[in-house]
Amino acid sequence: MADNTDNLESYRALALQVTCYAVNQTSDRHEARSLMQNSINRLAQQIAASIAFIGFDCRLIVLPEYFLTGFPMGDSLLGWAEKACIEMAGAEYEALGKIAQKHKIFLAGNAYEVDPNFPRLYFQTCFILDPSGSIILRYRRLNSLFAPTPHDVWDKYLDCYGLEGVFPVAKTAIGNLAALASEEILYPEVARCLAMRGAEIFVHSTSEVYNKNLTPKDAAKITRAVENMAYVVSTNTAGIANIAIPIASADGGSKIIDHRGIVLAETGAGESMAAFAEIDLAALRRDRRRPGLNNLLSRQRFELYAESYRQSHFYPANTMLEGEVDRKHFLQTQQATIERLAKLGII
Repeated sequence: MADNTDNLESYRALALQVTCYAVNQTSDRHEARSLMQNSINRLAQQIAASIAFIGFDCRLIVLPEYFLTGFPMGDSLLGWAEKACIEMAGAEYEALGKIAQKHKIFLAGNAYEVDPNFPRLYFQTCFILDPSGSIILRYRRLNSLFAPTPHDVWDKYLDCYGLEGVFPVAKTAIGNLAALASEEILYPEVARCLAMRGAEIFVHSTSEVYNKNLTPKDAAKITRAVENMAYVVSTNTAGIANIAIPIASADGGSKIIDHRGIVLAETGAGESMAAFAEIDLAALRRDRRRPGLNNLLSRQRFELYAESYRQSHFYPANTMLEGEVDRKHFLQTQQATIERLAKLGII
């Protein structure tokens, strides 16, 4: 855990819902980088104006998934890495760090990122910058159907970063922060492993269909908050521009949920700073330390389940350690997994 002991008991958080301007139709890396910088410049203005409206106790701002680039459509793995993926100490992080530093905020988001330890691949990365502009948390998405993950290079990834690098939690002045990427809100084990390491606030960058009815992802957001006794700050895109998919297909519903499962703030469609609310760390910590039926976190008996997990093998690890792969690899691996589980009578 990163550690900063100058603690606050209460502050405001903002799920800043903004439009993603995709780089898919750009012709080269230079043009894509120019579009990314334009997005960062717009964000700088929107963040400054949002803080002026909400108040200077707004200390945490969460940006949506894909906010710099959109997602790959038709690009090869190597092509997307070259055009759209940022470097671990790249200019984009530096520019975002200056925004965090200027406004004395923790700034969270999600980007596609290359790692020199894995030169053929890229990872979808959730990051958190602190008020000094430094990256204090880097979480690589573990469950993805069409993008490489640490699990696909599992043995080497553990050698490079260890298990704490797979499930990072940053201990900060505004609480213990952890990140969930997009549809990973549907995977309870990810949030649980982070809660085991002390996570109190999940920052959730997503780009998903918004519906006035309860969606599976929205149900999962409430569930993850309740079962882990943690806040969820979930930020959706305000549409994705510059691609063939209609712009408002993933637009709206950013929200903040407290550790009791209560939705504190929510916004509709379009660019918005309406989803802001108080993070009451003192109340969360009182409830976590209070004996009783509702203290679900203290009542977990993980030993009951550990052996079942050890004995079960579903989607395989290390499938991208050797040789070149293309996007067919992901569906082929999933199909083989389904067939194997069907033969075993599991599905």
